[in-house]
Amino acid sequence: MLIKALRIGLGQLIIFIDFITRPRKLKRTIEAQAAVEQAASSLSLYQFHACPFCVKVRRNLHRLNLPLTLCDAKNDAQARSELEQQGGKIKVPCLRIEENGQSTWLYESKAIIAYLDQRFAA
Repeated sequence: MLIKALRIGLGQLIIFIDFITRPRKLKRTIEAQAAVEQAASSLSLYQFHACPFCVKVRRNLHRLNLPLTLCDAKNDAQARSELEQQGGKIKVPCLRIEENGQSTWLYESKAIIAYLDQRFAA
């Protein structure tokens, strides 16, 4: 009981610190941002809201000004099931990449951030 309360409290603290220290969004022209939004429409991030590694990826999404679909794998049974059945394991963060009718599941926050930086950084 005490450990659960501590975990919840730490999770809320992580979210609060993320909110007050969030990086600035990348500025793009309207046309460039529209192209980024079109490319990002094929991406989904499976995550837990208070997971530190998920927060790290979401901070990068904010910095890159990427409007990805966020799927809550903790509270949404359908998202959790998709992650387990199609991705192979329940591990977050996980980036689902839809290209040419195929899904690729990318785990590990560092790998996700590197992929997003390589694909969307200015």
